Amino acid sequence: MIKLRLIIAEQQYWGTNMAERVAIVTGGTRGIGREISVSLHKAGYKVAANYSGNDDAAADFTKETGIPNYKFDVSDFAACQSGVAKITEDLGPVDVLVNNAGITRDGTLHKMAHEQWQQVIDVNLGGCFNMSRAVIENMRKRSFGRIVNVGSVNGQAGQYGQVNYAAAKSGIHGFTKAMAQEGAGKGITVNAIAPGYVDTDMVRAVPPNVLEKIISNIPMGRLGRAGDIARGVMFLIADDADFITGSTLSINGGQHMY
Repeated sequence: MIKLRLIIAEQQYWGTNMAERVAIVTGGTRGIGREISVSLHKAGYKVAANYSGNDDAAADFTKETGIPNYKFDVSDFAACQSGVAKITEDLGPVDVLVNNAGITRDGTLHKMAHEQWQQVIDVNLGGCFNMSRAVIENMRKRSFGRIVNVGSVNGQAGQYGQVNYAAAKSGIHGFTKAMAQEGAGKGITVNAIAPGYVDTDMVRAVPPNVLEKIISNIPMGRLGRAGDIARGVMFLIADDADFITGSTLSINGGQHMY
């Protein structure tokens, strides 16, 4: 009974009729995306977790959480159109889109192959366009939508060896502001979150000596947690956040104050 009351209270806080709301999280089966998917699911949303590569991890995710997964490549425009159509058929029209999918192909510019550049641009930035394009018309028809694009502190401040990643993430912040202006009159908010370094597989792959230096430059003295980012998403998609659009919420422990 207590648990039920807490769930009802949470739904009342974030808005009503969450069981009727559909949310897509790209890159939604692992890391930050997994935490976002689970948070939305707990709040009562019907969640579709997108992924593109790790079938075993996606299967385990669905088995553990009960959240359905959908495999398609966000860098492929046609695949996004088909993927969103399938999700809409299964769950209903999309109300919330979290563009979280991202990759790294690090290297200094003078050694970077064009393929390294293009892959990161296509997934990290192109994926935001492809997925947003796939949901925006229906959101406009229904005069409601919440889009949250996951940028990065390195898209704000830059980072050595990441010209491709920094460019893509910086582009997300500009994309967010322009799209927010287009959606505002139709009840659609578009915001970005710029995480700092979060304790995920991607960050754990950084050499220990480099990671130690990164942490030493974070005033809070620790890496972020996936839950820190998920709470930011939940705030931005709430019904009561309908006057917040075109904003970037920095969640980085004070590493970069933009």
